[in-house]
Amino acid sequence: MKLVAQLPRDFPAAVLVVLHLSAGHRSLLPEILMRAGPLPAMHPKPEAPLEPGRIYVAPSDLHLLVEPGRVLVNAGPRENGHRPAVDPLFRSAARAYGPRVIGVVLTGALDCGTSGLLAIKAQGGLAVVQDPADAYCPDMPRSALEFVKVDHTVLLADLGALLVRLVSTPLTRHEVPKPSGRLQEEVKVMREVRGVHLDPQDTGKPSLFSCPDCGGVIFEMDEEGLLRYRCRVGHGYTAKALSVNQQTAMDGALWAALRALEESAALSRRMAARANERNQHHAAQRYEARARSTEDQAELMRQMVMNSTTRPPPEEEPEEALDAPKRMEV
Repeated sequence: MKLVAQLPRDFPAAVLVVLHLSAGHRSLLPEILMRAGPLPAMHPKPEAPLEPGRIYVAPSDLHLLVEPGRVLVNAGPRENGHRPAVDPLFRSAARAYGPRVIGVVLTGALDCGTSGLLAIKAQGGLAVVQDPADAYCPDMPRSALEFVKVDHTVLLADLGALLVRLVSTPLTRHEVPKPSGRLQEEVKVMREVRGVHLDPQDTGKPSLFSCPDCGGVIFEMDEEGLLRYRCRVGHGYTAKALSVNQQTAMDGALWAALRALEESAALSRRMAARANERNQHHAAQRYEARARSTEDQAELMRQMVMNSTTRPPPEEEPEEALDAPKRMEV
């Protein structure tokens, strides 16, 4: 809201916004942004024309992508566990418009947006990052500054004026550098939902890890020092995001194991009671012994689960970062 309030009605560029939301959350961001500033904002329809002076907001549970002259929305593979995600938007814009793209990373947790900014820079575009000291959650701006040769780091209050100046400055180069094979593949797998899978030769080398989304092999890429992973069908992660998703999967597996043990103990207790009713006392004793043993295992598992879900993460994050409900990129 603070940013779009700074943009003039005749802003000579298209603005595309990704806000990470849960799939079931209805986004009201276009209405909010239209009240905050003079530019019209919308959730674009598939293949809507890309026009200057408009704000295109990614719909809930759909990626927002760019092709020359139009925008696309689709349910492509999740990136860092998110759909919509900013990195697919940044990569598609970089591929389509090269040096005419300005990628902006605002407040947010973890490191989404860093890989997309690297793609924008590789295609001759500009990278702009909110000053981490000015961000509600500084993780994403810090990550971008760590891995990307950022062109401008500014306070939010100064960002609108900077963007107006940048889009009004004539380009010194107009040709679009040839995209790398990896960029081509990653944009293609997001753009074409059916019948497309990544070519491992352009993606990276096989890792020892599996995809948290689909269980497939994931391939490791070293991108200017930023470790990334992607599976054949397109699910993508940075190393940080993969670690978070693995922790979530592990917690789910532990709770499932606890449930199975408790159900097994309850069934053994039920079978012991049934055997006693039928005067099958030896069988009842066996079932009761099995129930006690399983209950002991369940208690150990419960302690393990509780320790797993309450201990702090390996890299201690600021409290405000852990509580931040959203992340945003333009």
